[in-house]
Amino acid sequence: MRVPIQSTVDLGLAVRAVRRHSRVRIDDLAATAGVSKQFTQDVEHGKPTVQFGRVLKLLAELGIPLELNIPDEAARALATLRTEKGAGAIDSSGPASADTKVPPASKSRT
Repeated sequence: MRVPIQSTVDLGLAVRAVRRHSRVRIDDLAATAGVSKQFTQDVEHGKPTVQFGRVLKLLAELGIPLELNIPDEAARALATLRTEKGAGAIDSSGPASADTKVPPASKSRT
């Protein structure tokens, strides 16, 4: 389901809802994403100054894709920039991959 995100509070509430629905404890999510429990709490409470790269790790760990709906012209310009930079479509050095997620059987509830 697509959910519009207008603020850090919106994002934090979405992260918390997915984590709770997945029955993952906050400290377990933090550990598997490679961030602190405090950082994870900060994200869930909508703190506006959290580090974006670490937020991406949490999103990846929860299986929440982040996409931007940009104009077609901008998408073409982005493709050109990626080609020039050699980044390709996906940066493999980014957030945790799907194989690092906590298996459903080992998740516990908060």
